[in-house]
This record gives sequence, C-alpha cells and structure tokens, in this order.
Amino acid sequence: MNKYVANVTWKVDEDWDQELLRPFLRERCHISKKGLAQIKHNGGSILVNEKEVTVRQTIQTGDEVTICLPAEQASSSMEAEEGILEILYEDDHLLVINKQAGIPTIPSREHLTHTLANFVLGYYKKRKIPATFHAVNRLDKDTSGALIVAKHRIAHDRLSKLQQAGAVNRYYRALVTGELSRKKGTIEAPIGRDPNSIITRQVREDGKRAVTHYSVQSETSYGSFVHIKLETGRTHQIRVHFSYIGHPLLGDDLYGGKHIGITRQALHCGMIEFQHPFTGEKICRTCELPEDMRRLL
Repeated sequence: MNKYVANVTWKVDEDWDQELLRPFLRERCHISKKGLAQIKHNGGSILVNEKEVTVRQTIQTGDEVTICLPAEQASSSMEAEEGILEILYEDDHLLVINKQAGIPTIPSREHLTHTLANFVLGYYKKRKIPATFHAVNRLDKDTSGALIVAKHRIAHDRLSKLQQAGAVNRYYRALVTGELSRKKGTIEAPIGRDPNSIITRQVREDGKRAVTHYSVQSETSYGSFVHIKLETGRTHQIRVHFSYIGHPLLGDDLYGGKHIGITRQALHCGMIEFQHPFTGEKICRTCELPEDMRRLL
C-alpha cells in the first residue's frame, strides 16, 4: 500500500518571501492547526523543494511547498466489498459517483454491508489506494444520482465548508403527484424532526431554515416532472417540502406518495457542480435519469 494518499503543491510568491513555513501553510494554504498535526503525527510529510522540513523552515520566492497526506485506515467495522460503481470524476482527492437507487450511502444497523461506503472501500482496496470513506453529501437509500466522496480528511473538510457556504450546487429531478398551480417557484419552510418518529422530518416553526427552488418541466398522466435546486440541504428536504405543498413524490409512501409505476421515491440528483478544493477548477458532472423514472416520462 502507498505511504501517502495524495500530495498537494504550492508555489511561494513574493508576498511570502523570507517568511516561516507555518504561517504560509496556515494562512496561504488554509491547512488548519489540526490538519498540520495530523500530517505530522500520522505519517505525512512536508517538503520544500522536495526536501523534508519542519514548519519552522524559512521559505523564499519560487520555493515549491508540498504536503504529503498520510494514508488513512477505514474503521474496522466497515467491510470492503466489491460492487458496481459508476464513477463520474476521480482524482487524488475526491470521487464523484452516480449512486444507484436501493443502496444506502453508509452502513447502519439495518444495512451493515452492501452500501456505497463498502463498495468504495472495495474499490480502494483493489487499486491499493490508502484512503477511507468520507461522504461530502449523502443521498437517501432510494434516491439515485451524483454524490461526492472525499479521499482524505483535508479534502473532506474543505468540501464540507464549501457545501456549508452554498458553493456545492445540486440539481435534482423528481416526479411529483398532481399538477402544480405555480409552474416555477420556491418552497421556504423550516424543517425539523418529527417528535413521533426517529426517521421522518416535518415542516415546523422551530425547524431549521430550508429552501427549495423548482420549475415544472412537463406533465404526464402520472404527475409533474420537476427540476429542483437546493439552497439548503436538510434531511429529506425535497420529500418533506413537496409533501407539505400537497404534491408528494411518486413512490414516496413515507411522505404520502403512492407507488404508481415506481417502487421508490422518484428522486434523482442529476447534476452536481462545485469548485475543486485544491485547484480551484470548476467541476460539473451530470448523470442521466435512471430507467424507472425515464419509463414514467
């Protein structure tokens, strides 16, 4: 197995000439104090011009600073399994995967194996990638579509902060019951836990802010096909919001939808876009509607 999961390199510009490496890594490279400690104590390395140094090193214009991120071990409770993965994007820092419906994102008491996490760990094992599973966004078991997985802690931390800042955009496709009177609109209603259930959520005054933008694309005998953009990312947000306005998702019996032509909630994350946490490149990946939703259209 490789010693490092990934390397990241920065060039020192004149603003940092004759400065110490520690503030450069903290302020210019945005590596937290905790992140530096993990690199130092877990087998990582810090290099200047390919020579290993400490954070007390003085740097100068033109130097190349590289951090070598240490290998990470998966929890002993998570089993690596072989499974089919549709990978939309991959580099040393992250994966974008088209998750199939019916597969949980992470193990739970009800589903200890055959989850996306198990399959990703199996993929890493086969390719000798010394990484563990860090889900940046999660999809419900029966929701399909694009999902980001970070390969190491620093990538996960940066992508999570981008998501919290609203810089990870997720675009969904759904089939909802009935015809919406407004063909384009925004559902803004706070969502909190249902006190009578450990699973469901509901719109409630003391809930957290939740905003869903939608536009109707077409109408069929089954219902309305809508495009959705999330402004916030609450648990079950789309399902709760459309149920709240009287148009639950087809197949979503948890929130009042009926199994008409489909046996799961008709929800798919069709596109995801975000800024790469290290290169700054805009990453945008799309995935087609799954066959069960296409059939209804």
